[in-house]
Amino acid sequence: MGMWGVWMPGFMQLLAGTYIFVGLTWFQVFKGAPLYMAGLAFTAYGVHWFALGGRRFLSADHKPGAWMGMAFTLISLLGLLVFAQAGDVPVALIFLGLVLVYLADIAKAFGIIPTPKLIGFFHVITGLWLMYCCWAATFNMALGAHWWL
Repeated sequence: MGMWGVWMPGFMQLLAGTYIFVGLTWFQVFKGAPLYMAGLAFTAYGVHWFALGGRRFLSADHKPGAWMGMAFTLISLLGLLVFAQAGDVPVALIFLGLVLVYLADIAKAFGIIPTPKLIGFFHVITGLWLMYCCWAATFNMALGAHWWL
């Protein structure tokens, strides 16, 4: 689970975020202000995955992670606002899902909700939407399809 479920997504997101930032700043091959938010999010979430994996590897208490969850809620809210303002509703909905995931995680860690079912629900809904967006973007770019994005 650690290699495929934690390390790989962390590495891939950190790599994607770094690639976006380098393309925006050093080489200026990308244009568009929302890409700064994408770079920020990918980089931050990539490092977050590494922290989650390290915490799990060490069997550390999950409650301190709730404090970081507050910071990631704010990053997710920032992404929601940036992409909504830019008119990219599908990506804004991904960030809305992340806001809900982090809020539920914080509520569970502080004992506000008794079970992790709400966290799981938001994970599944957000993950399904993310997979739809992945498929839609791939079909739209690779095959000229017109899935809603």
